[in-house]
Amino acid sequence: MKHAYFITGTDTEVGKTYISTLLLRLLAKHTKQAIGFKPIAADAEEAFGELVNVDAISLMEAATVHGTYEQVNPFCFAPPIAPHIAAKQANVEITVDKLQARYEDLSQLGAEYILCEGAGGWALPINDTEYLYDWVARAQLPVILVVGMKLGCLNHAFLTAESIKQKGLNLVGWIANQVDPNMAVFEENLDSLKLRLGCPLLATAPYSDGTPKLQLRASLLSLFNLPSSVAK
Repeated sequence: MKHAYFITGTDTEVGKTYISTLLLRLLAKHTKQAIGFKPIAADAEEAFGELVNVDAISLMEAATVHGTYEQVNPFCFAPPIAPHIAAKQANVEITVDKLQARYEDLSQLGAEYILCEGAGGWALPINDTEYLYDWVARAQLPVILVVGMKLGCLNHAFLTAESIKQKGLNLVGWIANQVDPNMAVFEENLDSLKLRLGCPLLATAPYSDGTPKLQLRASLLSLFNLPSSVAK
């Protein structure tokens, strides 16, 4: 049985790739066949004759199932700007249909788990009329929300969660990523999110000074079919 999840964030630079990579490594540790999918990425550089994005490379390095770079990151653009604008500049068309075709191609590689990482926040335009969440709805992917724990995160988290649910999608849980080591009243903010988001806290990622780690909750272990003894 294939398990696929879409990992979104409360904003850009809240640690979607960081969390996705940690989740892939967790699955690898438990010998799960897993792959990451970064359908759209901007801010890329040329290497080995093609444009590559560092986030997509991180996902590939953490995976246990391997595809080509283009399979993992089919739409890749050099400028660090909104992808739909970068696509226009490159005369490339991104559509829901094209994203679905690339996702179905990746699904043939035999992974038991597919972690699809978004770009920017939840409401990311992909062309003049469609958003990335339109593809998430088309693929009917359960959603994991990464909350960048910093001032303002409550508003971003509540609005994002509300939109996900309004699209008829299943918000299966959220992960708190402590991006600001000096965030005031961190625990109180965590409690406010737990009270109001209406879905389980899956894990907490403490601010990393070079030693990445996730403090796992039983809800995440259940979601990924991992033994309960893993939780700390």
